[in-house]
Amino acid sequence: MKPKHVDFYFDYLSPYAYFAWRQIVPLCESAPVELSIHPVVFGKLLDHWGQLGPAEIPPKREFVYKYCYRYATLHGFAYNPPKYHPFNPLHALRLSLREVCGDNQRQVISAIFTAGWSHGKDIGEPGELSGIVDTLGLDGANLLEKTRTPAIKEILQKETQAAIERGVFGVPTMIVADQLFWGNDQFEHIALCLEDKDPLDKEKAAAMLARGRAIDRKAVAR
Repeated sequence: MKPKHVDFYFDYLSPYAYFAWRQIVPLCESAPVELSIHPVVFGKLLDHWGQLGPAEIPPKREFVYKYCYRYATLHGFAYNPPKYHPFNPLHALRLSLREVCGDNQRQVISAIFTAGWSHGKDIGEPGELSGIVDTLGLDGANLLEKTRTPAIKEILQKETQAAIERGVFGVPTMIVADQLFWGNDQFEHIALCLEDKDPLDKEKAAAMLARGRAIDRKAVAR
């Protein structure tokens, strides 16, 4: 049976999430399937799973930026990363919750992603975010005021915890029919899954995962 639903998990800190966002909306519309959008706090995912972010590893940070320039050039759109990176994404993430922006959620997310990763805006700064939302004909200041309430803060926390409970360890993550796909390079596999043509042999995959470990790496203090 073809899946009818896709969950998309993202944080504005990730350029890969921007690239995936540019693909996931048209893919779901063409399938067609329902798309549920989940802003989550990337830093909390990293903390939970004991990982470092790409920007925290100097050579990886350099690799990511070079990759992004190549990717954007090959796909025909501008790449101009945020004025500061890393930045505090909490205001932007809360602003992107459906409980804050309602039926304008997709437009708000697209506007913030594009402003940050194609136009170099400081999307960690509330005043900048308010201006971005204003360009959509919405009241940016009013929506930002909503993000400061305990109830909205709690919703983002719950979204992040729910993502962890589903095994989400990074962004972007897409979940289709309980299959987790991580990264903006997963769309060929996602499309096959949406067509009910997933090439994964679940029994063989489970057998491989059940194999024992011969060695474990010791954690290195930083």
